[in-house]
Amino acid sequence: MSEKAVNGAEKINWDLSDLYKSADDPQLIEDKKTVLEDAEAFATKYKGLVASLDAPAFKEMLQEYEAIQDKGGKIGSFAYLQWSTDTGNSAYGKLVQDSNELGSELSQKLVFLDVEWLQVDDEKAEALINHPELAFYKHYLESSRRYKDHVLEEKQEQIMSAKSVTGRSAWVRFFDETLGAAKFTIDGETMTEQEALSKLHESDRTLRQKAHAALTNTFKELSHTLTFVFNTVLADKSTNDKFRNYKSWVSSRNLANETDDDTVEALVQSVTSNYNLVQRYYRLKAKLLGIDDMKDYDRYAPIIQNEETITWDSAQEMVLDAYTKFHPEMGEITKKFFEKNWIDAAIKPGKRGGAYSASTVPSVHPYVFMNFDGKIRDVQTLAHELGHGVHQYLSRQQGPLQAGTPLTTAETASVFGEMLVFQKLLKEIEDPKERLALITGKIDDTIATVFRQISMNRFEDAMHTARREEGELTTERFSELWMEQQKALYGDSVELTEEYGLWWSYIPHFLHTPGYVYAYAFGELLVMALYEEFVQRPDGFADKYMELLSAGGSEWPHDLVAKMGLDITDPNFWQKGLTSLERMIEEAEQLAAQISQDN
Repeated sequence: MSEKAVNGAEKINWDLSDLYKSADDPQLIEDKKTVLEDAEAFATKYKGLVASLDAPAFKEMLQEYEAIQDKGGKIGSFAYLQWSTDTGNSAYGKLVQDSNELGSELSQKLVFLDVEWLQVDDEKAEALINHPELAFYKHYLESSRRYKDHVLEEKQEQIMSAKSVTGRSAWVRFFDETLGAAKFTIDGETMTEQEALSKLHESDRTLRQKAHAALTNTFKELSHTLTFVFNTVLADKSTNDKFRNYKSWVSSRNLANETDDDTVEALVQSVTSNYNLVQRYYRLKAKLLGIDDMKDYDRYAPIIQNEETITWDSAQEMVLDAYTKFHPEMGEITKKFFEKNWIDAAIKPGKRGGAYSASTVPSVHPYVFMNFDGKIRDVQTLAHELGHGVHQYLSRQQGPLQAGTPLTTAETASVFGEMLVFQKLLKEIEDPKERLALITGKIDDTIATVFRQISMNRFEDAMHTARREEGELTTERFSELWMEQQKALYGDSVELTEEYGLWWSYIPHFLHTPGYVYAYAFGELLVMALYEEFVQRPDGFADKYMELLSAGGSEWPHDLVAKMGLDITDPNFWQKGLTSLERMIEEAEQLAAQISQDN
């Protein structure tokens, strides 16, 4: 077995004691009991009376409701965060299931509030929404009314909540545990999914081929199970959408994202109509790599054979420096994550793959989860998740009902954080080869964030539609739909292997949050436009940006972004970010030509 490079993140494990000290913490046991009692008392006090409350009483009700939501969210956050670091631990799994069941029970007791609020006549609702006493909650009250045609009767909502625990959420947990326990073998070395995926970013093509084979072999072994999970979750969503009167599989996601179908369609059309940029770039990259047959496992290969390990301390310094230079408060908040152990970065068996920032609850603080492998992209992932973390930390002041943001604007802070680190590194490099390597790495990331995510959105659209029209889908049918979209994206610039047909099966977003993936493209293109604004009009930008983050979900996304001088409702808006990407590709082409001429 080969020696693994030490990068300093091996012992970076988070301290969850700000939530609870352990699964046996007396406070956790007490909170699990009292949160149900609080919900019972709340229902006794307000059930059947929501429509009759005046503004001061309505405000008091919302404050009590928030306190219950905060306590319940704290329990659920602790359970999930603990379990995600060791998905094979049965005690952790039990706590997750217990918290899911508790969450469902809470939802059943509290759902009357949503139902009764949406039954309030429009005139009375409008008066409450605009009452000075309820000014703090205005956006929550206003935006929640959009669900008027999609919320069921109280008893039906209770049944939907109860069944979700043994339905969709159980299957999603099973999917996570299955891949968390999966083993991938390269040259006799057994590794996690995250470690195997990491090998696709190595300069050694033979190693990339072996990683590709190892990943495919395990996906193939699990294909029957994963196909069944996908079919079940897709069918569950179809049933729920019918009950709730949503016109398409993505309508509920667009509503939650506080955007409309037309805006999303404009985004999708803008990206798909620019697939030629992806193909243009990969033809360039094939030349830079000296490869005649660019394969899917070559897409993320670095153009310079630099295997230098980036230490955790160096990554921390890069992110802190970039964030602090942009705005001192951003740097101060980010420092807390490192100093107070709010990050879990070590790669370990049983840990789920990927990365996320968990907002937890306003009464505590966010936590960042990632798998740090000592590569430059891990620095960008750290910057990405800490961008989320800063956003979530600042928006806590909006309280449980408005701290969270739609997924579209939620990605803004994370992608902007990546951009700050990229621009910092770019300014420090003069050598054309190193500069080209950094720019191509950024283009790789942007293509993955914008174009690959939209191609995955197109796959989601295809599989949800097929599941509803054709019934249960075979593994081969899923793969056929997947490959259709991938071929449309890459054209003849990348040769897609037959084995790549199975690579839809490991992507968690399809199951965790159906419809999520277009939010990455939304966020990336929005940030490119924001960064252009920052470069052209820097005065006061950082302060306005921090205000945007602090607002959380207390305003409509288009209104928040308008304060930064941008109009996301304009169908032509997305072209700004795509033009910025094209300029990066042009710079890469020019640098490549310069290097070739110099040699």
